[in-house]
Amino acid sequence: MRIAIAGGTGVVGSYAADAAEDAGHDVVVLTRHSGVDVMTGEGLTAALDGVDVIVDALNLFSLKGSVSKAFFATTARNLQEAGNRAGVRHVVTLSIVGMEGVPRYPYYAAKLAQEAATQRGPLPATILRATQFHEFPAQVMQLSHRGPVAFVPHIRSQPVAARTVGAHLVRLAAEQPGGTHELAGPDVHDIADLAKRFAKARGLSFRVVGLRLPGKTGRQLRSGALLATEGTTIDGPSFDAWLGSEDAKRIPL
Repeated sequence: MRIAIAGGTGVVGSYAADAAEDAGHDVVVLTRHSGVDVMTGEGLTAALDGVDVIVDALNLFSLKGSVSKAFFATTARNLQEAGNRAGVRHVVTLSIVGMEGVPRYPYYAAKLAQEAATQRGPLPATILRATQFHEFPAQVMQLSHRGPVAFVPHIRSQPVAARTVGAHLVRLAAEQPGGTHELAGPDVHDIADLAKRFAKARGLSFRVVGLRLPGKTGRQLRSGALLATEGTTIDGPSFDAWLGSEDAKRIPL
């Protein structure tokens, strides 16, 4: 099977590419470097020639909700339309567990718009909603690090390894399309606490300070809105096991 991965050089997308290659699939990574711009659609239809399934692992984080929403909705629509022209059979899109429980968070509103655009398209679609990744606390530290301090919000989460998410995306790509699936890791944690543990394990010199986000959105993030539900698939490794792995060591900090 020929699988095209949008966002194939990102955290999850790169693991999805590895998993697809390990499973014997032919992999096409959609990047601007290869002449493909998913946002504008430039080169997209040609790149999808002969592709059976698209895995959408694109990501963009912006403090402006309008920017994130435009990006996710536009790229989802472009993948659907170009894929339909190229004869693609199926789209698998990565999303987030529990977003409806934090409706005012702009990034989650943008991801919901992505899901809607994907499901409105002409191609059959499968949605994989995952919890925050084990890599997420380090990503937050990278964005929030100011001098000797990194501020990380208190978020109650059930994180999962990005490598595990990539493998499940490829599994769903090989199955019959349709439906929304959920994936989480085995344990519940506070993201701020995980950031402190990551910093200690890596011997980082700056101090991690937990931040209580204000208002209703902050309370929802702390209350467990993003945790697994009864129907969520649970898959490891645990954060502790991941922290000692080569995947943790490869994060640039």
